[in-house]
Amino acid sequence: MAHAPTDFQDGTGQNGPYVHEFTDKNDNPIGQFILDITPPLLGSSLVTIKSTGSTLAEPDLTRTITAKLAKPSMAKYAVAANSVMRFGEGTEVFGPIHSNKGIRFDGLAHNIISSGVTAYDDPDHLGVNEFGVHTHISPTDPLPPNSVPIRTDVFEIGRQFPVPSVDFTGITADLAEMKSSAQTSGFYRASAGALGYHIVLKTNDTFDLYKVTSYVNPPKRCTNVANQAGWSSWSIQNQTLLGNYAFPANGIIFLEDNIFINGQVNSARLTIIAALLPDNASTRKNIIINNDLLYTNYDGSDVIGLIAQGNINAGLVSEDDLRIDAALIAQNGRVGRHYYENDCSPYNIRQTITLWGMMATNERYGFAYTDDTGYQIRNLNYDGTLLYGPPPSFPLTSDQYITISWEEEK
Repeated sequence: MAHAPTDFQDGTGQNGPYVHEFTDKNDNPIGQFILDITPPLLGSSLVTIKSTGSTLAEPDLTRTITAKLAKPSMAKYAVAANSVMRFGEGTEVFGPIHSNKGIRFDGLAHNIISSGVTAYDDPDHLGVNEFGVHTHISPTDPLPPNSVPIRTDVFEIGRQFPVPSVDFTGITADLAEMKSSAQTSGFYRASAGALGYHIVLKTNDTFDLYKVTSYVNPPKRCTNVANQAGWSSWSIQNQTLLGNYAFPANGIIFLEDNIFINGQVNSARLTIIAALLPDNASTRKNIIINNDLLYTNYDGSDVIGLIAQGNINAGLVSEDDLRIDAALIAQNGRVGRHYYENDCSPYNIRQTITLWGMMATNERYGFAYTDDTGYQIRNLNYDGTLLYGPPPSFPLTSDQYITISWEEEK
């Protein structure tokens, strides 16, 4: 895997298993080992290698070792961010969290919390620099350059800082490769020539594709009082059906426009991209999820990756109880919801949003605001199967295989 990372046939060009002789120091044969190599699933990098060895002296006595190797992707994080992050009291997180800037964490972390900086000035309050990963749970962390206390009541596995940053800028190169893959053996469309596309995923491995022709008008006094960039209702009023299409062979759907998406998959692996290349800040495309996006299976056989050049939004007329099963990347924007103030009633307050997957956000994410607008309950659940089987062609954090697990079978 180190020298031939795309060779899953042991250099033979044939299907296995593959038998190898092994010798003693005098080059005399003393036994053999048999390799079974399971190549990655569509778009994944997880390779399983099983080696069964025996000696000529005792051919019926065998030993078997199974190793899993993979190239780590951005999906190894529950949350990855290119901005400062804050997790409040009551937050419980099971997957690893990383920020290239700094993290205030006042919940309970069952995995590593890491930051790309040694110290930073937390914008949520006045004061001097604090640790790259710090907590205000009593007793509040001391300030640098004091020693970092061990706080297993907050960081069960620990915290690490500084560590190498996650490369959000490099995703642009990944998008170019995905566009090429979509054009050759995936599904590609240029701009809809309207307000974007609407994808409805189906459990029969097809999707309906619509052209969005108008948005819902916000209530009369509902305006962009927070002066947020890209503010809109981001909710469909009218649309036109373009057709029903099969899921592409390589699992990549690339649309050069805004994408609304919902529906359900059953034993499908997809990556869906909203981007217009070459990248230009004024033309970046967004993904909007206003209705449930669901898996049928939660064992890793269903996987959806959503990559937006700009934001990933929940719009004004989003479900009161919204569930999103997906790995989300907002390359240049943020994962969240725009500020819809009290004049946007009844849509200003939504009840529950549940994410099953992961998120990577360039800017600070958020589905709620301090005046209690937005989603009142926010459940962020890490899908552990993403570590071994990320969505097709999902951005990697390393080009080198690492050993995920190693065990001797009985």
